[in-house]
Amino acid sequence: MRTRFDRIRHAVCFEIIGLVLLVGVLSQFGYDSDHVGAVGIAFSFLATGWNYVYNNWFDKLMVRRYKTLKKTSLQRVVHSVGFEAGLLIVTIPILAWVLKVSIWEAFILDIGMVLFYLIYAYVYNLIYDKIFPVPEVVH
Repeated sequence: MRTRFDRIRHAVCFEIIGLVLLVGVLSQFGYDSDHVGAVGIAFSFLATGWNYVYNNWFDKLMVRRYKTLKKTSLQRVVHSVGFEAGLLIVTIPILAWVLKVSIWEAFILDIGMVLFYLIYAYVYNLIYDKIFPVPEVVH
């Protein structure tokens, strides 16, 4: 299993890099970078906590089911989709409330961010596992 320090490093780096990329991309499409940045920071704190909880849970599931933490490509896809789906359940109502739009409109607005983070999560975790290899599980 990964250590608490490793999980915290993973989550914090994920959010900082993701936020910088997202604000940079959205500002190129005419969105106010201050507004995007403020909402992004709030969602980053939320996502950082979710990242820690979700990855601990997913690691335990991997060990219990497969006796390893090394993920196949399919497991990486499931991991990324599950992470984003869990986050959507919380962020859509918040986005609707902050922007004063319907849940449906908030969902549509969130899709772009979800697609970005879905791809980003897959690539980030792949690179992270190469830089900081997963320790082997001792049986």
